[in-house]
Amino acid sequence: MAGLSLQHPMAFAFGLLGNIISFMTYLAPLPTFYRIYKSKSTQGFQSVPYVVALFSAMLWIYYALLKSNEFLLITINSAGCVIETIYIVMYLLYAPKKAKLFTAKILLLLNVGVFGLILLLTLLLSAGQHRVVVLGWVCVAFSVSVFVAPLSIIRQVVRTRSVEFMPFSLSLSLTVSAVVWFLYGLLIKDKYVALPNVLGFSFGVVQMGLYALYRNATPRVPAKEVAHDDAKEAAAAADGTFKVPGEHVVTIAKLTAAPPAVVELIKGPQPPEEAKAKPPAENGTAAAPANVQRNAVADQV
Repeated sequence: MAGLSLQHPMAFAFGLLGNIISFMTYLAPLPTFYRIYKSKSTQGFQSVPYVVALFSAMLWIYYALLKSNEFLLITINSAGCVIETIYIVMYLLYAPKKAKLFTAKILLLLNVGVFGLILLLTLLLSAGQHRVVVLGWVCVAFSVSVFVAPLSIIRQVVRTRSVEFMPFSLSLSLTVSAVVWFLYGLLIKDKYVALPNVLGFSFGVVQMGLYALYRNATPRVPAKEVAHDDAKEAAAAADGTFKVPGEHVVTIAKLTAAPPAVVELIKGPQPPEEAKAKPPAENGTAAAPANVQRNAVADQV
């Protein structure tokens, strides 16, 4: 086994270190799920990163079993499968109905359908070393998807100027883990292990940079409300309230308190002064309309 051979002591050292760091990385979301458990709500957290991470771990186990000399890959990805499954079950327990359905759909599509298809095609259409090569590139592609999955979190951080859903410890552990696994793949001359961790390191650096940028920033929008924006906008449309891009909410009913120029702009052109009713006469009777006055004069003539 290349990972355990005494001829590759540095590879074994980095592989073992990679197992430890990756295991700690798998445990990094524990505070998040403790919050979910305590509040009995997913609080806007998303299930996609955990589903994709589970799928990636399943693929790497299959790859390591085919290659037959990657024991260190089997150990960490087996642990990853167990931990990610626990996270997903907890998410399904406390997520709203819509999020549960979405998570169940992508689980069936990705972890059952796509994985089953990959398993079937590689077993039927390839053999020997060619099968390892095909599966290796498939693992690279989906390992990249694991690193790309947090892009939705990065977007949320930029949008809200809040790092609530992007813990620094997780970003740091992902970055260090990517460096260690890259060195491990380099030492055992396995490009399928080394390549995706280049992208992993890049995304980790971006996440840590965003954390440094926004950790003391005043949130533009409360982070917990971002996941419910669509529902809020629909409700706002029903009661005559609309959201202006940026930070402000404008209610049509409150525009009467706006400056006169704004009120005139909203109300539109007004009828001429002549068309308005005249004020009451001095003797206390209301002034008659102009056409009635003309008719009265004609009768007198």
